[in-house]
Amino acid sequence: MRTRSGPRAAVAALAAALALGVAGCVPQDEPTTPPPSDGGNAAEQLSQLTVATAGSMKGYSRERFPHWRDTGKNCDVRDSILQRDGKDVKLSGCNVVGGRWESVYDGRSFSDPSDVDIDHMVPLANAWRSGADEWDNAKRGDFANDITRPQLFAVSASSNRSKGDQDPSQWKPANRSYWCKYAQDWVTVKHYWKLTVTSAEKAALTDMLEGCSVGSDS
Repeated sequence: MRTRSGPRAAVAALAAALALGVAGCVPQDEPTTPPPSDGGNAAEQLSQLTVATAGSMKGYSRERFPHWRDTGKNCDVRDSILQRDGKDVKLSGCNVVGGRWESVYDGRSFSDPSDVDIDHMVPLANAWRSGADEWDNAKRGDFANDITRPQLFAVSASSNRSKGDQDPSQWKPANRSYWCKYAQDWVTVKHYWKLTVTSAEKAALTDMLEGCSVGSDS
């Protein structure tokens, strides 16, 4: 295929840049759903995690994990995840104002973005108890806004609040078919960020991963 070059291409590029400016959005990398991992790989990563007792909550607050970061004029990481996880998404500038979302935790569906929570796969308080208390706020902000790892998901508010800051030994999604993916994603996040696991947490994750078939993402 022949590509355009010269003055016409330059004019087209300028027009595209101006269009983005009018929409109020800052060009950036769009969050993409991480490629599925298999249970074997997650089991190997799990074996590499340090097992330790949960740390103290002393000094914790959500403000120690600055979020959500701006991604455009009046837009933030929440909008980015809503757009990534939704279908037929409607935008006002780069704000998400409509669409359809299905919560992977419980299968509930929503059409109003205000009814959807953005869940941290590894909750902020759990991260604090497993090593993030030793980070500075900048690194904790990177963790809280991580759109590269499987850390942020659009889910029902009820499931997000039911989960709270519990680990997989204390809470699992009502949707059992999601358990394998849930365990894989939890391990992926903890492995990347070098967070610890408790012995009960590791046992629960091991059981969940044993239900995975190689190459499965569900």
